[in-house]
Amino acid sequence: MSGNGRRVVVTGLGLISPCGNDVQSAWEAVLARRSGIDRIGAFDVGEYTSQIGGEIKDFDPTTVIDKKEARRMDRFTQLAIAASVEAMNSAGLGEGVEDSDRFGTIIGSGIGGIYTFETQHENLIAKGPSRISPFFIPMMISDMAAGLVSVRFGLKGPNFCTVSACASGGHAIATACLTIKHGLADAVLTGGAEATISPMALGGFCSMKALSTRNDEPQRASRPFDRDRDGFIMAEGSGMVVIEELEHARARGATILAELVGIGMTGDAYHMTSPAPEGEGQGRAMKMALDDAGIEPKDVDYINAHGTSTQLNDPGEAAAIRRVFGEGPAAPKVSSTKSSHGHLLGAAAGHELVICVRAIGENMLPPTANLENVDPACELNHVFEAEKAELTYVMSNSFGFGGHNVSLLLKRYGE
Repeated sequence: MSGNGRRVVVTGLGLISPCGNDVQSAWEAVLARRSGIDRIGAFDVGEYTSQIGGEIKDFDPTTVIDKKEARRMDRFTQLAIAASVEAMNSAGLGEGVEDSDRFGTIIGSGIGGIYTFETQHENLIAKGPSRISPFFIPMMISDMAAGLVSVRFGLKGPNFCTVSACASGGHAIATACLTIKHGLADAVLTGGAEATISPMALGGFCSMKALSTRNDEPQRASRPFDRDRDGFIMAEGSGMVVIEELEHARARGATILAELVGIGMTGDAYHMTSPAPEGEGQGRAMKMALDDAGIEPKDVDYINAHGTSTQLNDPGEAAAIRRVFGEGPAAPKVSSTKSSHGHLLGAAAGHELVICVRAIGENMLPPTANLENVDPACELNHVFEAEKAELTYVMSNSFGFGGHNVSLLLKRYGE
């Protein structure tokens, strides 16, 4: 990043995704356009208008967390720890670090432990206040993923949670980057975690009419930028990255996967849930990230769009991309991998940044699945099938209810 000269690089990746319980399997699924979406099995969804979602499959938290401790964690914290274990191993750090005072933990979550809230509220109504668990509050609060991940690895640097709806993970990574940039830490384990496939959360989004009701075709339901899209698919999971100051990474001989060279953060100041017309705030976030990196729009090769598959988001984001980057074959290639893994809400940015790092590493463009008839309002340089491409600069967009916009810009690492 520009500024005081401290450069920030990515050295570790971790994922637990509806497409797979590690980075490699999720990456391969996205490239193959395999969907992780199916009928929700966690509870009876017979009365819900949307009955499909991106659930994590075959996840046993006791493979990475002590059984007693796991019972005292909400699922979103369990998922954060699982993805963090992979990210730390990927970075060659394992279970501990030497300079723990200079190693932070910043993790975003849009809602936190809503499932814990629901089950404990049921206890209150059915059995009275004496039956509320003493672990109710610490299990529920959104910062507990960051807190318990830091405990797991003994990380004593800056430690907190960002909450900005579906931009939460993006704000976490951006803030972690600034924390390193300004010398408050040398490394941060950062990203997002979410586990909101619960009766109340599903019901709330159904009442908003924000979710797809293509219940008979769950694998084809998330279709960003498609003419026939009808809403997003709620998903759960966690995406975590280890980012470090460049010289810190070099000194320990870390493998550098990419460099974080630009961040953009803006607000719409427009509406509770609707993005500003023509993606005004979204475009400013993208432009801010370009300016932070000191590059021109023509330098960007690929954008992993927020691309939720909703009627409101996709045309606005497409308009913003066209306004900032131009149109035609010279414009950046664009895809939304939510078409395969669904929308992980506060964990979306972490998941999609991991995909972007792999895209740079493999010189491979991940596609938008289910994009069969492009909405004329969403015309972009779309990626329909996975394809090889020389990638230098890659952008990831994340936007949230409340008008929160984050764009993160990665660069292929070079001296």
